[in-house]
Formats: sequence, C-alpha cells, structure tokens
Amino acid sequence: MALDMLADLEAFSTVARKRSFVVAARSLGRSPSSLTRAIQGLEERSGVKLFNRSANAVTLTEAGERLLPHAYRMLDLQREADEDLAGLSGLATGWIRFSAPQSLAHTVVPGLIAQYSQRYPDVSVDVIFTDAAVDPVKGKLDFSIRGAFPQSSDLIGYPLWSYSRYLYASPGYLERCGLPASIEALEQHALILHTAPRILKEWNFRGPGQAGSFRVHPKFRFSSGAAVFQAALAGAGIARLADWLAEPEVAAGRLARVFPEYKLTSSTGEDPRMHAVYPAGNLPLRVKNLLDMIRVYGDSVSRP
Repeated sequence: MALDMLADLEAFSTVARKRSFVVAARSLGRSPSSLTRAIQGLEERSGVKLFNRSANAVTLTEAGERLLPHAYRMLDLQREADEDLAGLSGLATGWIRFSAPQSLAHTVVPGLIAQYSQRYPDVSVDVIFTDAAVDPVKGKLDFSIRGAFPQSSDLIGYPLWSYSRYLYASPGYLERCGLPASIEALEQHALILHTAPRILKEWNFRGPGQAGSFRVHPKFRFSSGAAVFQAALAGAGIARLADWLAEPEVAAGRLARVFPEYKLTSSTGEDPRMHAVYPAGNLPLRVKNLLDMIRVYGDSVSRP
C-alpha cells in the first residue's frame, strides 16, 4: 500500500472519530479541503461512499464502518514501526496514554510527568484520572495504574509499589470529637467512605496479635479517592488513606493517625500494592522509561 494512503487513512479515521471535517482538520493541523480530497481519494479507489454528509452531521456509511477497524490497524502498524526504529536510535518519541486513580493527581503524577518531559522532551502524555478499574485494551491505553491485579490472562500486572493503609483524621476533628477509644467506638464518629467500584465496604484491621473487621456506616460517601483525602484534611471525619498519600500531611501537622498500631488490609489480610496493568506484548521504549521512573518513585515511598 502506498505511503500516501496512510495519510488518507489517518484523515478518514480522524473524521470518523470527530464527526466533523473542520474539527478533524484542526486536530491534524491540516485544512478541511485537504481532508476532503483525502476522503475523495479513498472513495474513488474503493468505489464506495465512506461518509454520509449533511448540514448538521458527518456519519459513516456501512462501507465506512467496515473500513474503520482496518484503518486503525494499519495506523497502529505504522506507529509500531516508527517506535521500533526510534528504539534502535535510542530515542523516545510519540504519545503515552494511561489512566491513574484520582488520588495520584494530587502531587504524584504531575510531578513525575514534569520530570519525565525534561528527560524525554519528544514524548507527549495524555493522563485520564479515574477511580474505575479501566481496561487498557478497551480504553486504548498504554497502561492503567490501579491497585487491583489484573484478572485477565491478556493483561500483565507490573508491580509499582507496596504500601499500607491506616485511619486518619485532622487534628481539628480529633480535638472537636475526641479520639475513639476502640474500633467499635468508630460507630460514634463521622466516617468517610470511598465508594468506587471494587472498594471494600468493610475495614479489615490487623494489629499486634489480632485481626478483625468493621462494617462501615459512613456519614460521608465519595466516589473519588481524592475527595476522601480532601474531606479528611478539611476535618469532616475519619478516613482510610494510603500512607504514601497521608504521611506527608502527618509530618506537616495536618493529619494524625487514628489507631496507629492497626493497619487496614485486604480481605485476605494482605497489604495493598499499586500496579501498572498493560496488554501482553512488547512495550514501546517511551512507556518502559515512564514505568521505570514511576517504579523508582514507588521505591522511595514504600514503607516497611
């Protein structure tokens, strides 16, 4: 297939995704007329109409729907070839697209991306912050950072760092409401619960010589881990937080541990671990470099 046809397929796939010649042209840095010529060239070569055009919308015809996945595959092959050649030269180029929990948007990911971009200025990064367990294949991501290990054999879990979780509250809340005398006494306190999918609704405690669970009856429920963290800082109540997120605030005097001798574990009694989940296969050089940097960060915040 001629190389210029790849440019035509890029124009076709972008118009299909944006549903607008003008918006697609803007995203590609081309003129709408050049995209129109590219689509017309594809239609003339194939002998079929690819788009239905109206004053209000651009939609794919049946032929266009059939061509679109083939166009994506061809463009992916082109990108893989470019990345392999860049790897031989030792250069990292292109885009990285990944998802991460909202709590990592607080300071971790922005800081790491700033460091990464200084080292690899030819790489662009697109981050989706969400507490959902995103499938990187369905989401067309290079990887997804999450706590849960992948269940699918088509996905690989790359360990980033282990951590511990404890209960935390602000000094202002504890001065106003007191420190709970026992785990059972949490019933009398304002509890903040993270309600994202796959988050346990029970707090499982492991302490010196004993373990147990506590069914949480929250006063506040948030689907965002970042909101749970901010609510605890604001003095709304007691929250379960990761030590890598909360301990800097403890050092600054803005949070305090509640029951410092008790960790909160998984239902099997294990400490949590953050993973990068990605599809099986070779990772581009730019992605390997970023994951290595994240793992180095993870080593620095892992606590015994």
